[in-house]
Amino acid sequence: MLEQYLPVFIVLGIAIVFGVATVLSSIIFGPQRPTTEKLSTYESGMKPVGTTKERVSIKYYLIAMLFIIFDLEVIFVYPWAVQFKKLFHEFGISVFISMFIFLVIFEIGYLYVYKKGGFKWD
Repeated sequence: MLEQYLPVFIVLGIAIVFGVATVLSSIIFGPQRPTTEKLSTYESGMKPVGTTKERVSIKYYLIAMLFIIFDLEVIFVYPWAVQFKKLFHEFGISVFISMFIFLVIFEIGYLYVYKKGGFKWD
């Protein structure tokens, strides 16, 4: 039984060897000319402002939450919508009601973000 996984282990071994060899060859053969400009912090071409220990605005987390909510909603609603006719003929109105409840739960997340001011892009 273990011999069936032998090709997988061989490919995994080759991938690991290739990855390590690539990184090591870059370190060995790459130019090593560090300057103060190259060693400085880079943030999208702008000089960094403040220290790394500053607190992050709540807007950052609200935007992340919006993305996750929207992403999950699309991942589950799109396949459901594509197969809706087939599902409706098999299971009846319960398919629609279950998706309605699912969407209401996600809309509660949108309302939370709205109350926190997540849609105000100042």
